[in-house]
Amino acid sequence: MPELPEMETYKSLLQQLIGGQTITGVTINREKSINIAKEPFVLQIVNQKIEAIERRAKYLIFQLQNGSCLLLHLMLGGWMFYGKEEDRPDRTVQVQLSFGDHHLYFIGLRLGYLHLLTPEMIEQEFQSIGPEPLEHGFSSDAFLAIMRGRKGGLKNTLLNQEVIAGIGNRYSDEILWHAQLLPERRLTELDDNHLIRLYESIRYILQQGIQHGGYMEEPLFKGDVKTGGYKMSVHNREGEKCQRCGTPIAKVEISSRKTYFCRTCQR
Repeated sequence: MPELPEMETYKSLLQQLIGGQTITGVTINREKSINIAKEPFVLQIVNQKIEAIERRAKYLIFQLQNGSCLLLHLMLGGWMFYGKEEDRPDRTVQVQLSFGDHHLYFIGLRLGYLHLLTPEMIEQEFQSIGPEPLEHGFSSDAFLAIMRGRKGGLKNTLLNQEVIAGIGNRYSDEILWHAQLLPERRLTELDDNHLIRLYESIRYILQQGIQHGGYMEEPLFKGDVKTGGYKMSVHNREGEKCQRCGTPIAKVEISSRKTYFCRTCQR
């Protein structure tokens, strides 16, 4: 599932590709991927200019000229491709936005969706989502205030979107490995020094993910050399040597999530 770095990469690239462009056509191949009937959906977004593209947590928001918004959540298996018809991947496309002879293909939206909403509805959707971990106002003091008094395990806390926005299964493993903390440790077992280390690892790993274009291998467009440059240090590397101490990476399940960590240098 795309997480904060992947969606931030999509945002910055799409701003360059379609920001300020007008939607000239819409194709809906799976009506469950949208939230209203096909005909009004198409009528309300065709001939609309993309005024801006924003990210919140794991969502993208396409702001349209008429004031309405398209809210995208790719969920598990979802991705996008932008290009001409002859460049389109040989995959099932659920929704397609056209910009002249170029198209933005939404692929793998079995669980994901593209919803047409008002700004007020968007605000309501985000009401329970926690702070953005890379925002300037997300200080170490703010982080400590959030974490103090919580009793859950580290992994599940990082995955909780009401606590911190945008971190999913992969980057939670990377963050905890970088902070040298075991994923099953309880927050009540950590002192402020541990929490500050965790805070710094959250910001470092997410910034690294963005800098290197996230982990997803599928390019956004033909010739895309940005997307997918981030290489995981621990996630999905069971049995490989820890890059820090050489111990084989272990895998367990925490709340039905595959979790990867080092038994030696994470404590």
